[in-house]
Amino acid sequence: MDRKLKLARQIVARGVGAWEEDDFEAALKTFLGVLEDFPHFADVRNKVGLCEAMLGRLEKALLHFDAALEENPSYAEAHLNRGIVLNELGRHEEAQKAFDQAGQIDTRDSRAFPSDVGNRIAVTHAQLGDLYLTVNRPEEAATHYEAAINVRPRFMDIRTKFAESLINAGDLDKAKTELEIILESRPGFVGARIRLGVVLQRTGDSERAIREWERCAVDDPEDMRPRAYLASAGVMFPHVHSNPDGDASGADVERSTD
Repeated sequence: MDRKLKLARQIVARGVGAWEEDDFEAALKTFLGVLEDFPHFADVRNKVGLCEAMLGRLEKALLHFDAALEENPSYAEAHLNRGIVLNELGRHEEAQKAFDQAGQIDTRDSRAFPSDVGNRIAVTHAQLGDLYLTVNRPEEAATHYEAAINVRPRFMDIRTKFAESLINAGDLDKAKTELEIILESRPGFVGARIRLGVVLQRTGDSERAIREWERCAVDDPEDMRPRAYLASAGVMFPHVHSNPDGDASGADVERSTD
């Protein structure tokens, strides 16, 4: 599964390359392909929205910016892009609210840089981190992701990449801390919870890892990843029945006695 995520990062990099060459249709097709396997990538949702906007399909662009913000409500860039599209559609009051939200997030994140400059610094560091991760240099990638979140700590998509690079570099304690920060802000982020389970298992806390994966299986029954991890731990999770509180206690779980 680590290989699948790494491949997705490489595909995203190809999409960014197509975007930079103004081939927006090719970039869009590439990013949509990534979302088929990783629908919770807020940064890729935002990129899809940008492609749709550049192709003149503003209503579709708006849907993707909204989807990005459902994944990460503190994604300042998506708020900003949403405001631009709303303005183009003549929905000026809504646009101003989106611009205000983007500005409030930037001010909350860091007063050291103006909004647009801080965003560009964070995104540039993240792009460098992506490149290093693509060539299997997780230590260097982590350095750039950490620099990015020092400027924009609420960019949870970058913090997720930071955690992934730490896992790849073997710094599991720090990765655990970062994943817990993400889940405190976004408890429904299944991808981060799955990775937390991986870290917990590797550090010897298999019982908690299983609990995290069981919760993932309940939160997103269509996602096969938590079931695969549970199976690798000797836990069968054939049926999921969420109770009103949304925890895993209503699921039929069978654990191996081996």
